[in-house]
Formats: sequence, structure tokens, C-alpha cells
Amino acid sequence: MKLLGILTMAAMLASVPVSAHHSFAAEYESNQMITLTGKITKVDWTNPHIYVHMDVKDAGGKVTTWSVEGYPPNTLKRTGFTRGLFKEGDTITVTAYKSKDGSNTGAGREVTFSDNSKKFMGPVGR
Repeated sequence: MKLLGILTMAAMLASVPVSAHHSFAAEYESNQMITLTGKITKVDWTNPHIYVHMDVKDAGGKVTTWSVEGYPPNTLKRTGFTRGLFKEGDTITVTAYKSKDGSNTGAGREVTFSDNSKKFMGPVGR
């Protein structure tokens, strides 16, 4: 009976979803930089990383929504990068590392604002 209880508890614990910090190398191409220019549609200023969502127009005028991951909020705040710098509707240019899965996501490196000021929003690819 005791063994059955232990096995049941082990099975329950094994089925709990695991929230782990992801590996840059597992998700992004460190040798494939992309440059995106578009309007900010949403900002997720949450742990473990911020996300900036932006609508990017291609040469033909087709709009695609991209999500760009950045440093954690606390890291950005310590470097003087506040949430208020990202305003919905503003146009920004971001250099980022392309995702390996082909989705419209990237790991942000540098963001250029409309006044041509620049800030780092993420690390150098590893």
C-alpha cells in the first residue's frame, strides 16, 4: 500500500508542467540577424523577459506581426531603459536574432527610436 502511494505521488509530480528558463541557443539563430521596422502594437513588460509586439510592413505592403524578446524588466530598468520608452503606435527599428522555428519572433539586440537614439534590449547572441 505504501509503495502504491509513493508511485501515485511520483506520477502526479511528473505530470506538473515545468516552467524553466529557456536557452538562447535552443530558440534563436546566433548567426542570423534580422532588422525589423514597424509600429509597436503591444508591450509585455513581465518576467522573465519583456516582449515588444510590432506590425512590420514588407516591400509589398503586407503587414506581419512580430514579437521581439528582450532582457528581463529589472535588467532594463537598471540600465535606464524604462517601459515608457515603448509607446504603442510609435515606429521603432529592432535588430534581432531570428527564431529557429521559423515563427515571427526574435531575440532583440538593439532598438532604434524615432529620434535615432539607441538602446540595447537584449544580449549578444551566444
